[in-house]
Amino acid sequence: MNLLHGFDGLPEFLAVAKRSSVSKAAYDLGKTPGAISHALRRLEQRLGVTLFHRTTRKVALTEAGMQLLLKIEPAAQIIAAGLEDAAQSSKAPSGTLRLIVERLALPHVIEPLLPAFRSAWPNLNVEITVSNRHESFSAEGYDAGIQIGSYIAQDMIAVRLSKPFQWAVFGSPAYFSAHGKPMTTRDLEKHECIRFRRPEKGDVYRWEFIEDGATVRLDPVGAITVNDGELMRSLAVRGLGLIYSSTFHTSRELAANTLEPALLECSPGTDGLFLYFSKTAKNQPKLRAFIDTCNKALSLD
Repeated sequence: MNLLHGFDGLPEFLAVAKRSSVSKAAYDLGKTPGAISHALRRLEQRLGVTLFHRTTRKVALTEAGMQLLLKIEPAAQIIAAGLEDAAQSSKAPSGTLRLIVERLALPHVIEPLLPAFRSAWPNLNVEITVSNRHESFSAEGYDAGIQIGSYIAQDMIAVRLSKPFQWAVFGSPAYFSAHGKPMTTRDLEKHECIRFRRPEKGDVYRWEFIEDGATVRLDPVGAITVNDGELMRSLAVRGLGLIYSSTFHTSRELAANTLEPALLECSPGTDGLFLYFSKTAKNQPKLRAFIDTCNKALSLD
């Protein structure tokens, strides 16, 4: 059977199966009911089976029709998505790119990247919402978000925007000089820890480590609890206690030697900042333009 000829009548079949009506299918496809009925009869003759039970009031799938629908509908959806992708690829980026961005990404991603993006796409508008609460991503219509990878929902597509970083304990040189560095997670019981209450969840963040091949989660003990990362790091620099953070969050303090890491060997793994978006948004020209700019402007070597 010729491949193209084999597709004859399938759009009409799918439309009638979806709407259970020849007239409604004709409206959807922009054809006359007679053209729809003719296409279905030709398809049934070619296949040698009856696909629909027809009455004056109702059109319903036969068993053979249902079996055909189950087999071809997923493929039809893939074909439709492919055609939409091809159509989108020919369009120039336009409109407004709406991003929700974790505050941490501002100095490391947004500020260095935005000039290059605006230079490359001067007719494309950008709206940036700075927030660490991303639960409303879909409901509020953002095109993409920037967040730490471990916080991103699994059904999203993610593109790395930073080098991998490690989670560990950090303290000032003065604090470690006065109190010593913890060598094991059990040593943390003897230290003053600055606790972090997550604004998006309201809970106190547990410190996570890998020790002797097992995951260890600790509720830090300390007199100070904050809900702001910058304040937490500032207090640690002043020697008020130890904090649990990442080599990325503390990169400026590490470069200035105002904080030092401890228990890096117990880090639960590498993480990073990622641009994330839904599968349905991946082929938007404005989003592709932003991803291309990210790939060109951000060196992850």
